[in-house]
Amino acid sequence: MSITKIGIRFGAKLPRIESFKRFLFVGPHPDDIEIGAGATIKRLADEGKNIAFLICTDGRYGDGFVGADVSREELIAMRKEESIASAKYLGVSDVRFLDLSDGAFYQEEELLKGIIATISDFKPDIIFGPDYFVASETHPDHLRVGNAVKTAAFIAPYQGIMEQYGAKAADVQAVAYYMTAKPNRYVKTKGLKDQLRALKLHKSQYPEGSNDYDSIKLYLTLRNIDASIRTMHFGAEGFRVLGKTHMHCLPEAGL
Repeated sequence: MSITKIGIRFGAKLPRIESFKRFLFVGPHPDDIEIGAGATIKRLADEGKNIAFLICTDGRYGDGFVGADVSREELIAMRKEESIASAKYLGVSDVRFLDLSDGAFYQEEELLKGIIATISDFKPDIIFGPDYFVASETHPDHLRVGNAVKTAAFIAPYQGIMEQYGAKAADVQAVAYYMTAKPNRYVKTKGLKDQLRALKLHKSQYPEGSNDYDSIKLYLTLRNIDASIRTMHFGAEGFRVLGKTHMHCLPEAGL
């Protein structure tokens, strides 16, 4: 480890996720938030934290299991209902939608403005999004949302910049990335049970006997085992977290 990285680690400590009160989880599609942070959300909700979900796209092309007789409009409505039910199971009642088209058929500026408007209204302390800095990630919605969250989290405290988007400043203290290959903070949870049950409520994506559900369950189990070993606690989720100090001019902080 370089001297610079050692200095950052001790001189600019990463914030503890659990220390915040207001949490905004931004998902590219319905079900992404649950996959990336479902167990953590359940813990935070049980502790009485203030949590909101923002789902950016409508999931209209996630039609692998619903059959040809289900229209795009019907699937959009179905996935919205599933998202609300899943969030409610985890303890979250504030679920918001940008209703952008799945498949990145939208302008990136439109996505950014939608996220900024939600930040301005909800005033989160910390914002979660998918990690855009992952070599294997190729889905344009995940990459775009991760990048938009990064930008929005940085500019949120600056009233002058936020006014250019027709928004008001919010004192965002940190950004956290789920679905990351380089976690630097872990949240101790009660395990996978509630996370998996919440995922099952996305019935259009994970019907009974679904191979996709079995694959996700295996992945989450292995991820949980790895995090548990690292934290010496059964049940944990990892995130790549950056505080205000780490978001600008500190390239070593992201490693």
